[in-house]
Amino acid sequence: MTLSDELKWRGFVNQTTLEDVKQLDKTKFTFYWGVDPSADSMTVGHLAMAMMVKHFIRHGHRAVLLVGGATGLIGDPDGKAEERRLLTLEQITINKQSIASQYEQIFSGMPFKLVDNYDWFKNMNYLTFLRDVGKHVPMRQMLGREFVQSRLGEDGSGISYAEFSYVLIQAYDFLYMHQTMGVNMQVCGSDQWGNSIAGVDLIRRVTKDETHVWSGPLIINPQTGVKFGKTEAGAVWLDPAKTSITNFYQFWVNSDDAAVEHYLNIYTELTQAEIKAVMGEQAKDPSKRVAQFKLADEVTKLVHGDKSMQLAKSITSYLNGTTPIAQASSEELALLRLEMPHVKAKPGDSLIEVLVSSGLASSKTNAKQLLSSGSIYVNGSKAASDRLSEHDLSAQRALIRRGKAFKDSALIEV
Repeated sequence: MTLSDELKWRGFVNQTTLEDVKQLDKTKFTFYWGVDPSADSMTVGHLAMAMMVKHFIRHGHRAVLLVGGATGLIGDPDGKAEERRLLTLEQITINKQSIASQYEQIFSGMPFKLVDNYDWFKNMNYLTFLRDVGKHVPMRQMLGREFVQSRLGEDGSGISYAEFSYVLIQAYDFLYMHQTMGVNMQVCGSDQWGNSIAGVDLIRRVTKDETHVWSGPLIINPQTGVKFGKTEAGAVWLDPAKTSITNFYQFWVNSDDAAVEHYLNIYTELTQAEIKAVMGEQAKDPSKRVAQFKLADEVTKLVHGDKSMQLAKSITSYLNGTTPIAQASSEELALLRLEMPHVKAKPGDSLIEVLVSSGLASSKTNAKQLLSSGSIYVNGSKAASDRLSEHDLSAQRALIRRGKAFKDSALIEV
């Protein structure tokens, strides 16, 4: 299968400067994809574009992966209603190291060149930047950007000269890498289209060379209409210190039935035939969530490794009651204690008291309401009583859950 065909069926086609997407099959581009270290981890939103990049590499295109040490000091204002909080150079340094480590994990075994745009900006003086970059960028082009218009409008918060100039910095990245590394394409998410086109235009004005942009669509959660990866608790991070491996795994298990096939296309390296087979199994009994579990397996293994995936999978099987909590190993119990509230109780104790002390209920009244509505599960089954039984704690431990979300669980130990 050609790259253009693979990008089409997987859903990675958005805007491009290429006249014909088949050019991807005829010409081997040297492309770059970059992430600003505005945080010490990428999110699953970044991961979607990383998966797109992997297909480019696999089909023989040469990758330059950029960590934006310079652009991160300013922060991309596009899509932001207010000025970003500036990070210190020390924080940016920490964040860069974390992003680079995640590149190494996601692209393990694949050829790529890692660069940091701070390396070519740190010694550039202001006058040089104005002459080599600013001189070639029309103000009309800058002022016409949608985010600039919204920030300068009557109800806008305004924009600083620093954020206004962000696009010039990113455009120069493209120019610099084109001149020194032969980069002739930028790969990005659709939210970076404007910044990327600015780079193409700058290269044309300075060198007369033709370069290109390939953008993939932002992944939208059909249930919420917001960028995929945003939850009530915030973003879903690739760093296990920010989003635990178990919560990461369960995020994918909880994917909407209507969207899970699309997520399999985007976030896994399964073939079209393999995904079709998974969806065939899913259609037989959607309640088993075969597709969601396959998705969770594949993505967690990619980001965190096979051992962590297997551990998260085991924890999930205890939470949903498919595996008795009695079978949990000491390692798994230790992880459960880190993942969720844990309380001490004994047979005959009030489940209402346990719900309140674990934080799964805000009050005794709330706990009674949850029990009466059938929203409380003990070891994967709906609670049959307002007291813990010998059977519930036969393994000297139990798991209680509020509703269907695995994150709303607590461990009880005798």
